[in-house]
Amino acid sequence: MKRSEYHKGRGAQQYVPNKFMRFMHEYRDDFLEFCRLEGEEAHQGRTDYIPIFPKTIVNKITSPDVGMSYSLNPYQGCEHGCIYCYARNSHEFWGYGAGLDFEQRILVKKDAPGLLEERLKSKGWKAETIVLSGNTDCYQPAEKKFELTRECLKVFLKYRHPVGIITKNALVLRDLEVLKALAKDGLIVVNISITTLLEETRRLLEPRTTTIKKRLDTVRILTENGIPVNAMLAPIIPGINSHEIMDLAKAVSENGALSFGYTIVRLNGAIGPIFTDWIHKALPNKADKVLAQIKSCHGGTLNDSRFGVRSKGEGKIAEHIHELLRLARHTYFKDKKLPTLNKGLHERYKNGQLELFWDMDGTGGR
Repeated sequence: MKRSEYHKGRGAQQYVPNKFMRFMHEYRDDFLEFCRLEGEEAHQGRTDYIPIFPKTIVNKITSPDVGMSYSLNPYQGCEHGCIYCYARNSHEFWGYGAGLDFEQRILVKKDAPGLLEERLKSKGWKAETIVLSGNTDCYQPAEKKFELTRECLKVFLKYRHPVGIITKNALVLRDLEVLKALAKDGLIVVNISITTLLEETRRLLEPRTTTIKKRLDTVRILTENGIPVNAMLAPIIPGINSHEIMDLAKAVSENGALSFGYTIVRLNGAIGPIFTDWIHKALPNKADKVLAQIKSCHGGTLNDSRFGVRSKGEGKIAEHIHELLRLARHTYFKDKKLPTLNKGLHERYKNGQLELFWDMDGTGGR
């Protein structure tokens, strides 16, 4: 493989057609081929931020495998570029591809904080935990520019509403004071995704994410400030990070995580060919072995869509992974437990019986 064929700093290594918009991509593929023949760069690797204006922002989750009831995603698409990300498929619904488009065309929901407030103060809404990043990371690089996640957290605090966060970015510490205020009333859990302890592996799997050291530091700092942390050791990819399970569990526990969750990788929809193309370029000597092991966890294919099985896998390799995870939980999390979030305060704050004043400088106050 020629070095020029590998897009350093990106996860996906190709643009892929959007199955809903074949004609549009036939036209674009012709353009890309023209650029290749002429020796021109069709795209310099920049990231485009595109404002969109959805009518609602809180999404009901119906899948029994996800472990949340509602999610909120300020951004669609994610510059982190994690090659395995299940959210890549959702980019096709917006008219883009699941490959490099997903990492370079970030849709920004600028009305997110206002739409959230409308939902939380509506008469028919009863408090249920809403998770920021049910699809794409709410602290991806776009958050530095737009601060939509921070503004949403202020809304949750204003209405004393329980909220979860899933992220792999240390940028979450920017909002430490807001998180501490939420934690005082038992309204917050932060889920930090840590898939490997090896920087070389991280750079390949998750090219534009926070370093492993910073993620572990983030777990520790959040814990020291009274904010409960769950570590997401996900996905477990046989042949890439499956051998790190015990070390990962030990590391996150020693830094203060109260629990951990996991999934075994599944490559559904467009992610299968994107991952396959990537691993043959990034890890050519391991490619066939890793793909074979993933298939062995899903009945001989890269994806299993059955509820209850698809995220955990089955077969001998999956069973071995499950045993390691059970041992890790018993060894490092035996006396630890995440708290249940507080749903009891929201109704009073929604009805205006109590008020919260938030300082303009972001330091907080009551």
